[in-house]
Amino acid sequence: MSNGELLQIEPVELQFPFELKKLITCSFQLTNKSDEYVAFKVKTTNPKKYCVRPNTGIVMPNSTCDVIVTMQAQKEAPPDMQCKDKFLLQSVVASPGTTAKDITPEMFNKESGNHVEEYKLRVAYVPPQPPSPVREGSEEGSSPRASISENGAEFHNASRTYAEAQESSSEAKALISKLTEEKNSAMQQINKLQQELEFLRIESSRSRGGIPFMYVIIVGLLGLFLGYLLKKT
Repeated sequence: MSNGELLQIEPVELQFPFELKKLITCSFQLTNKSDEYVAFKVKTTNPKKYCVRPNTGIVMPNSTCDVIVTMQAQKEAPPDMQCKDKFLLQSVVASPGTTAKDITPEMFNKESGNHVEEYKLRVAYVPPQPPSPVREGSEEGSSPRASISENGAEFHNASRTYAEAQESSSEAKALISKLTEEKNSAMQQINKLQQELEFLRIESSRSRGGIPFMYVIIVGLLGLFLGYLLKKT
């Protein structure tokens, strides 16, 4: 960590995990342990190669600020992976309540009598981090992506089977409900025929004292209807 009167910087070396044709980022943190508002500005010897966000800002008293540096994709690697680029961080005390919009280039002008602190940050290229190892329990020779695909296929099949079962269950419930309604309707018809048959039997007994032919026909029809209902249910 670089210690100054105004800001502390961590780390003082920007390490980029170098890979060709890829954007690479790293960051450093500014810490203000004073009771002053501190304005800062970041410069680089190669501004077309790097993007700094934020490149200017305010670090309020007893607070921190993260600065992210992005290196543009490189088409070729430098000799021996050595980088000569450098960054310069300038800081100066600002008035209380100053915001990033209030920062001007004149604030960092030493010739105007301003007390400007400067910190130099080196740039280093480091090997990229290796891919994460295969987690325990994975079969040898199988890739995590293949496992994810297999699990996804199993989940899809299970979901489809469950949906089909739900659909079959709904159809079965609908069929049972329909048969129940038909049975209830048939039972109502049977009760109605029984009542009419009983009425005819009573009237026939009163008038003739015997069983009329119409009564026999109704009894036969009632038997056929009951037989049909028993077969259907």
